[in-house]
Amino acid sequence: MSKEEFPSEKHLTEDAPKAKTASANESVKTAKDAASKAKDKKASDLSAKVAKLRAALTAAKAARADLDNKYLRSEAELQNVQKRHAKERSQLIKYESQNLAKAVLPAVDNLERALATSADDEHSRQLKKGVQMTLDALMKALEEQGIETIPALNQKFDPTLHQAVQMVPAENDDQTGHVVKVLQKGYQYKDRTLRPAMVVVAQ
Repeated sequence: MSKEEFPSEKHLTEDAPKAKTASANESVKTAKDAASKAKDKKASDLSAKVAKLRAALTAAKAARADLDNKYLRSEAELQNVQKRHAKERSQLIKYESQNLAKAVLPAVDNLERALATSADDEHSRQLKKGVQMTLDALMKALEEQGIETIPALNQKFDPTLHQAVQMVPAENDDQTGHVVKVLQKGYQYKDRTLRPAMVVVAQ
């Protein structure tokens, strides 16, 4: 073998630093690649955590909104119940004497019928006077509770206040549609009709 076929000592000496440099460069590159991969992985993990936190925050906001809506609905329902209760209580207080009045009215009718009978002797007249006093006291008590007789005779017929049980021919145009006879008195309690007056109406 000739001398040229073998690398000279000089060539070996010159190539050694180049090999070391290449190896060092490769190591640096490998380290940089590893660092880059680690950095990318870290960034990816961080992005995943951020996405997860955002999803959790969105879910929490949705749950909070749902709870707020339920609270507002419950609050509105509670207020409605309170208002309804207050209205019912007000109605009960306002019309607390209504049932008592309805129960008393038949007694008033009977007293008025008793007064309509004739009194031929002193005893009957005294008895009739006592009935009148009883009726007056009873009517005064009813009026104090807001119970009043419904005006009917010669009044224009009002179906909310009067109950027509008979129709008769009118004697003149002014009498048409008016009450000409009261068969049974009607009563009002404040703004309610306790019992309509039973009347005869001219037509």
